Amino acid sequence: MAESAAAAAGDGKVEKAANGGVNGCDAAGEGKKRADQAVAFHELFTFADKWDLVLMAAGSLGALAHGAAMPLFFLLFGDLINGFGKNQTDLRTMTDEVSKYALYFVYLGLVVCASSYAEIACWMYTGERQVIALRKAYLDAVLRQDVGFFDTDARTGDIVFGVSTDTLLVQDAIGEKVGNFIHYIATFLAGLVVGFVAAWRLALLSVAVIPAIAFAGGLYAYTLTGLTSKSRESYANAGVVAEQAIAQVRTVYSFAGESKALNSYSEAIQNTLKLGYKAGMAKGLGIGCTYGIACMSWALVFWYAGVFIRNGQTDGGKAFTAIFSAIVGGMSLGQAFSNLGAFSKGKIAGYKLLEVIRQKPSIVHDHKDGKLLAEVHGNIEFKDVTFSYPSRPDVMIFRDFSLFFPAAKTVAVVGGSGSGKSTVVALIERFYDPNEGQVLLDNVDIKTLQLRWLRDQIGLVNQEPALFATTIHENILYGKPDATMAEVEAAATASNAHSFISTLPNGYNTMVGERGIQLSGGQKQRIAIARAMLKNPKILLLDEATSALDAGSENIVQEALDRLMTGRTTVVVAHRLSTIRNVNMIAVIQQGQVVETGTHDELLAKGSSGAG
Repeated sequence: MAESAAAAAGDGKVEKAANGGVNGCDAAGEGKKRADQAVAFHELFTFADKWDLVLMAAGSLGALAHGAAMPLFFLLFGDLINGFGKNQTDLRTMTDEVSKYALYFVYLGLVVCASSYAEIACWMYTGERQVIALRKAYLDAVLRQDVGFFDTDARTGDIVFGVSTDTLLVQDAIGEKVGNFIHYIATFLAGLVVGFVAAWRLALLSVAVIPAIAFAGGLYAYTLTGLTSKSRESYANAGVVAEQAIAQVRTVYSFAGESKALNSYSEAIQNTLKLGYKAGMAKGLGIGCTYGIACMSWALVFWYAGVFIRNGQTDGGKAFTAIFSAIVGGMSLGQAFSNLGAFSKGKIAGYKLLEVIRQKPSIVHDHKDGKLLAEVHGNIEFKDVTFSYPSRPDVMIFRDFSLFFPAAKTVAVVGGSGSGKSTVVALIERFYDPNEGQVLLDNVDIKTLQLRWLRDQIGLVNQEPALFATTIHENILYGKPDATMAEVEAAATASNAHSFISTLPNGYNTMVGERGIQLSGGQKQRIAIARAMLKNPKILLLDEATSALDAGSENIVQEALDRLMTGRTTVVVAHRLSTIRNVNMIAVIQQGQVVETGTHDELLAKGSSGAG
């Protein structure tokens, strides 16, 4: 769309696609040195509303009750064991005792049923709700960025990865696993309390080994955080290679580049394999050490329990309660630590998402920001404009550039690749702002105008029309979402599109395919012109609108463009004078400067440098 993109990427586009985007992968890896950056865990809940707070509170209470249930079970079971031992000679008393505890177990079962339901249902539901809000906020933030953001900070693969994968990692971190973590911590703490009440010496011995277990789990989580971030970047880079090869699949086929594309992807994914191996080693070692230390600790506890029973310091029921409460509590601590990996991944993914959400665009899209003109005449003026693209700040496109486009007239901007002609279109659309100088609409700086209103006054037709993977009707409606079918057909008729649309089996409901692949170049361009006509703009920008068409299609499209240009301020971008004749004025640009102006015949008579 912008000249920098055309000049910098156009010449190497075919080769990059055929080679599977190797260079793209290398470039993608540059600047990604933030392997250990993550948000604070509480920031993952940024999009929780009042209802989510209620769900999280209910889920947490359920998790606490569910977690405390198992130690309470062991407490009751220990008392039941003692009841068996004390009443071996009195079967009736033993039966009454067993019946009493059986009823307790029923009550406990009902509590577990209700609490586990609250834990899982509430946390899963609130996780889904918050991530939906996160996805919307992320996409909204991406769409609010100015075009310079996509030139420097973002790639399609990164954005798609953020929506599809990073949000799932965040959901995993703020959903059911939070309930599980609270549940296991509650089991651990309740196990300690029950253990101390039943046999404090055995419980104290169990507590003494907890720091070793906690250290192993913490070291595992710390190591996994860095590896997870690197793995995420590696997957994103590999995804870019695949996305480029698939998006340019026809070019890949034409250059027999299938094997090259596959090799490039294989090379990119190899780094992910290495990181996956390291992550597996870290996770296996971390969890293995945690459980290994726990099991060795319980061996020591069992041995001491036997000593205490033999010395009469406790009885069998209390020893059972203390030991198994401590064992389950300790194992629950290990299970709680197993969720730290998901939390670490979520914090890293959340950093990437929130970084974009919090990034303020240099060009604000706010509906209320800026003023509206009561009447638009369509005079456009570039006044002492100096400009360079954000992606290449050292390359000056314009320096003190001035040019006037009179209202309701057609002015062609002619120049070679890299001359800055397409940058004129980008600055009028306010995809970028000048470094210095002004772009004026009817003597008003467009920076002071409401951005959405400004773009509503402009119709843009590019060399490669951008169609969405939906119906022809929906694509034309993009120019005016509330248009009637009669208006759509009128616009299509004026753009010479209605005739070919009518021959299609599904007419206006025909799916055009991804990027309009089901239509020819001329048909796509006529759909784009119909969309612009439906918009009925005051200003029309034609960026090489017919340069990619064959002679037959060009004549049909040019006829439609002539209708569209009538009565509008029109800026036509072209490479050569020979492609434009019926315009009011031509400006020849070289190296970001206007070197000649005049009519077509005047410039040809002077032997203009742009007359090739």
